Amino acid sequence: MVALCAQGRSLLPYLFFELNVYQGDDEMPKIKTNRAAAKRFKKTGTGKYKFRKSHASHILTKKTTKRKRSLRLDQIVDKSNMKEVKRLLPNG
Repeated sequence: MVALCAQGRSLLPYLFFELNVYQGDDEMPKIKTNRAAAKRFKKTGTGKYKFRKSHASHILTKKTTKRKRSLRLDQIVDKSNMKEVKRLLPNG
């Protein structure tokens, strides 16, 4: 038995389209990298991700020397956020 839509037409062509039959090639679609995340995170040699701290570009006169010095250092993404960063950057 063939599944029918509300107008009585067969749903078979739509199902095949969803199964990637009508697309002509057998390759899977490419996974896209989130470009905003790619500009903010870099992968380290051990597989972790590092990022720059914010608030280090302007209005520096009111910030203490200690605070500005700590803003210069890169940070490692926390374990709780690692899954989200990996999803945004599937290709590293």
